[in-house]
Amino acid sequence: MKGVTTIALLLLSNVFMTFAWYGHLKFQQLSFFQKAGLVGIVIASWLIAFLEYCFMVPANRLGYQGNGGPFTLVQLKVIQEVITLLVFTGFTLVFFKNEPLKWNHFVGFVFLVLAVYFIRK
Repeated sequence: MKGVTTIALLLLSNVFMTFAWYGHLKFQQLSFFQKAGLVGIVIASWLIAFLEYCFMVPANRLGYQGNGGPFTLVQLKVIQEVITLLVFTGFTLVFFKNEPLKWNHFVGFVFLVLAVYFIRK
């Protein structure tokens, strides 16, 4: 159960991270983002990223073997990277329809999933 909860928290944290890092690129047509300037964008992104930390820190604490979780530190990091790419891919497909995914992107993703498999062994 700790493994599923850890992955769910990592998924939530990465949704917020993706919006904090890349959302402003799409939402720049909103009046706030047009008026805010770079400093305002950084502050808005930082506030969104705070929510990422509210999920990421508990996920790592719960999932880490040293705290009774099922994952080593390396496993946690690789799982987090794969989740990041999955969330980012979904975000790109939904919000940036002008950025198509190509075959080589999928090959790279397959290798990352294989990395998770091999690191778990």
